[in-house]
Amino acid sequence: MPPPDTMFCSQQINIPPELPDILKQFTKAAIRTQPQDVLQWSAAYFCALARGDTLPVKERLEMPVATQKTDTGLTPGLVKILHKQLAPKENVTKEELEERWKDLCLPKEQLDSLLGLGNFETNVEWMKFFALSCSALSGTILSAMKHACEILTEDPEGGAARIPFDTFVFLYTYLVQLDGEIPQAQIDSFLRSLEEPV
Repeated sequence: MPPPDTMFCSQQINIPPELPDILKQFTKAAIRTQPQDVLQWSAAYFCALARGDTLPVKERLEMPVATQKTDTGLTPGLVKILHKQLAPKENVTKEELEERWKDLCLPKEQLDSLLGLGNFETNVEWMKFFALSCSALSGTILSAMKHACEILTEDPEGGAARIPFDTFVFLYTYLVQLDGEIPQAQIDSFLRSLEEPV
């Protein structure tokens, strides 16, 4: 076996012209996303980049909430990443969801808990899982809906966080039916109050 080529000067090293920009974008993405397992996340990042898929990258750095005693893993930014990746499909396979979840270095126990709560088997209706993910971010249905509106809106940040009314009704109805403690008359009254012109 011949000896490796000897390098005598930097001019002999061929660096692809796009490499510095790729590494710069990767570094910015890693800082914004703050993955718990950098190697796992990096593999998912470069695989998505190579396939032309949505990258597993948060839009901005999220600071931990002062009231949060333990790291639950799931954050609004991570739910938004999952939504961007999986929303184009109305239904996703459990395996695909597990892969995306793992790519974001989220706890498997939390995924299993959400899948069990929604009684999902092999196929997962994405918007129902999305609603459960939003409920995992907060303690009440209304705060879950607030998270859902902030993630789904196309309004600028800090704006009204409007979403289509049908989407709101679907998510809200799904969550209150799972909860089972709110009477149907109260649900109907609440939704009617939102329909009325302001």
